Amino acid sequence: MSLQRTILITAGLMLSLFLASMESTVVSTGMPTIVSQLGGLEHYSWVFTAFMLASTTMVPLYGKLSDLFGRRPVFLAAMAIFLVGSVLCGLAVTMPQLIAFRAIQGVGAGGLLPLVFIIIGDLFSLEQRARLQGLFSGVWGVSSIIGPLLGGFIVDRVSWQWIFWINIIPGLIATAIVWFAWIDRPRAHNAPKRSIDYAGALLLTAWAVTLLVSLTDLNAAWALPALFGALAMFGALVWVERRASDPVLPIGLFRDRMFLVACGHGILAGCAVFGGVTFVPLYVQGVLGTSATEAGAALMPMLLAWVFSSIIGTRMLLHVGYRTVALAGMVALVVGSFPLMFIDEQTNRLILMVCLGLMGFSMGFSIPAFLIAVQSSVERSKLGTATSTLQFSRSIGGAFGIGIMGAVLSATVTTRLAAAGLDASVSLNSLIDPLGGDIAVNDALRTALGAGVSSVFVVAFIAAVLGLLVTFLAPRGLIVQAATERRQSEGVVQPVVE
Repeated sequence: MSLQRTILITAGLMLSLFLASMESTVVSTGMPTIVSQLGGLEHYSWVFTAFMLASTTMVPLYGKLSDLFGRRPVFLAAMAIFLVGSVLCGLAVTMPQLIAFRAIQGVGAGGLLPLVFIIIGDLFSLEQRARLQGLFSGVWGVSSIIGPLLGGFIVDRVSWQWIFWINIIPGLIATAIVWFAWIDRPRAHNAPKRSIDYAGALLLTAWAVTLLVSLTDLNAAWALPALFGALAMFGALVWVERRASDPVLPIGLFRDRMFLVACGHGILAGCAVFGGVTFVPLYVQGVLGTSATEAGAALMPMLLAWVFSSIIGTRMLLHVGYRTVALAGMVALVVGSFPLMFIDEQTNRLILMVCLGLMGFSMGFSIPAFLIAVQSSVERSKLGTATSTLQFSRSIGGAFGIGIMGAVLSATVTTRLAAAGLDASVSLNSLIDPLGGDIAVNDALRTALGAGVSSVFVVAFIAAVLGLLVTFLAPRGLIVQAATERRQSEGVVQPVVE
């Protein structure tokens, strides 16, 4: 492929990555205001959960589809669904509508990030990916600065609908670039015909939704039957995937210790970080009493630390074992999440920013380490499936984290309000947009929300500790060695050079 075409494709991928990364930060900072206008703090987590569940369960399917039909047409379909969902989200007038449209948006988003990284894996070698990481991390850096501030500014100065509609123009541009510049590798004429595992995809979606619903309200009468149903669906999923010719969830890959540990890390780290950070704008705006713009600025330390640590961490992978880099990141996650269990309305904002910075540092070290390790060791024919499955593990961890933490938040706030003699069903929305004139009531609301958010980070801390323990189980070794072994097994005898 020519240098000019490579540069053009890289630009399209960077724009797609910018769009996907900014989506999460823009929506996160706007959600407190959206909830206060449409009503229903109890639905706060489901706006994120619907998006993440839809995107999460679609990730393995997109990876498989890209292996079967090529990266380009699948990328186009994912972007089209994502943009349609974005338009509909901006048109929502009720919380149920917004949740439904976010699910549509999530179906498209489930293909964007994995396809970007799959194409990067196709386009660049190990050394190139490590050295170009700074370029792609710069996308995260720009979106880290622009996203939260832009989301807050749009909500404060324009209207919350535009946090969804701003996706349209960059999405169309990125799609045009990738469509006209990327050339899929031709499939061998003697390659066996492969089928799509629709049964596996359906069971995977049903299992994830049923499990999450059962975990969000363990006191409900239907929670236990739903939990048993989820276990039965998981058993059926494993049975179907073992017999599928091209499984959407590659059970065989889980026999590899490194891949298994990487997915375990993804679930727990995703739960701790993506779950916990979702509630930070709610805390900053509702408890500390700031504007949406200031709530967005509170996320910047985490996002910027993520960017800079990923640049450093990926460069280290050429010389240091990936397990060492990942462990350093997970230690930072445990240290950063611990003080957040004690935040309240009196917490110094500097402490919050330092803790979030450590959590961002942890992701910048551990996520690229496992991603590049997996991409360097699996067969090239399974690259798309392995990459998307790893992305799936982080996304499903985040979806479960948000769902469980949302239930914990709602239960804690309701209990605190009841203890203060307040009607939770009437005053929940006032936590974000407090009613004027009654300082005592507003103080009670603020205290209840602060207690709810601190309980959220108890869940995050537990997940962080478990993630650290799982990372200790990763095998030792250098990624360069793994890449060399894979290339030799595929008949490419020349070693990987630094």
